Amino acid sequence: MIHDLAIGDRAYSSWSLRGWLLFDAFGLSVRTHLARLYSDDLPRILRDFAPARTVPAARLADGTVVLESLAIAEELATRHPDAGLWPAEARARSVARSISAEMHAGFQSLRGQCPMNLRASYADTPVDDALRADLDRLETIWAWARDAAVGDGPWLLGDYSAADAFFAPVAARIATYNLPVSDAARSYVAAQLAHPSFRRWKAMAAVDGPDQEVYRRGWPLRPWPGPAPLPAHAVDEGTPENAACLYSGRPVTHLLEAGGRIFGFCNAFCRDKTVADPLAWPAFATAWGHQ
Repeated sequence: MIHDLAIGDRAYSSWSLRGWLLFDAFGLSVRTHLARLYSDDLPRILRDFAPARTVPAARLADGTVVLESLAIAEELATRHPDAGLWPAEARARSVARSISAEMHAGFQSLRGQCPMNLRASYADTPVDDALRADLDRLETIWAWARDAAVGDGPWLLGDYSAADAFFAPVAARIATYNLPVSDAARSYVAAQLAHPSFRRWKAMAAVDGPDQEVYRRGWPLRPWPGPAPLPAHAVDEGTPENAACLYSGRPVTHLLEAGGRIFGFCNAFCRDKTVADPLAWPAFATAWGHQ
């Protein structure tokens, strides 16, 4: 059972990240359809998801179209009750839904002043009173969630849930703009940046299209604060260890080198997303571990 999902630029579309995590982080198969923001791509892609006007938009395996990330979360939870999108315990589930709805509708200063940009991290960002109020509100509702959590762990309500998917773009903003938050909030951000699905999305975001200049800020940069990727680079020549693409099984046409070893892929995107963060991809991680 494969669902379809219309998304925008992975580096910049926070709503798309949220929608995709609702599938990938819960083991639900999804086929993505990428539309470049601020271009004719978007209405063209969305014709197959009518009457959608924005991304993400889902077309489920039975043909049902679902609009808006909150509706996608609820519909997936209904159709895939064993996937664990929402916490099983009643109070935790209520809090998860409450804070996800607030994220869906609120935090306008954080959204406006700090748009998601997964291709940069700035050393310092001006924080005015409105942005500070949004950050304080985050601290309040994250603490409320932890108080309702069932079990220990880095996530808001125990196990990773749809609420964590909804706040993944917020964690990305805190990382990009080095926003001042508490140690507890910073630990939560670190868990988000290290989540396997987030790492794969960020790796694809690094290579899936040109920069959108509207998101660029003229502030000093710093290294991305998430897990450091295994160093790798594209090469034109060499004999790969694998006879077929690690992902598709198709013939190898593009190569990368990491640690003196050569691996092959069936197209430039497969290679380049792996160069961006090799160990984010289970198939590559498995091949890398086999000396």
